[in-house]
Amino acid sequence: MTLFQSLLSAPTGPATPATLRPSHQLTESDDAFALTVQLPGVARDGLDVTVEQDVLRVVGRRAWTPPAGWSALHRETSDAPFALAVALGQAVAADRIAAELRDGVLRLSLPKAEAVRPRRIAVT
Repeated sequence: MTLFQSLLSAPTGPATPATLRPSHQLTESDDAFALTVQLPGVARDGLDVTVEQDVLRVVGRRAWTPPAGWSALHRETSDAPFALAVALGQAVAADRIAAELRDGVLRLSLPKAEAVRPRRIAVT
């Protein structure tokens, strides 16, 4: 079992629009975890990143509006919003999380809580 657990994206049904689960990658160093989330077409004003009850949620909405009279002959992407939820557990210091969005890629630095960081013990 890992410290992180990727949860299902936001529920869908008749009352909620469909969402896409974005591609993401989680890496670990001695001091922090790094989460990279692919959010093509999402700008800062269309992005919400929150932590509540040890769950990190990323919701991204695209703001592109097709020109008048435009119709697609073929589309490989959807206008649906992105949604990702990741259970952090007690491994992350949530108050020190940092995020950067550049060119449709969200990079989050998730510093490890002191309790789970490796410690060197001096032997006397």
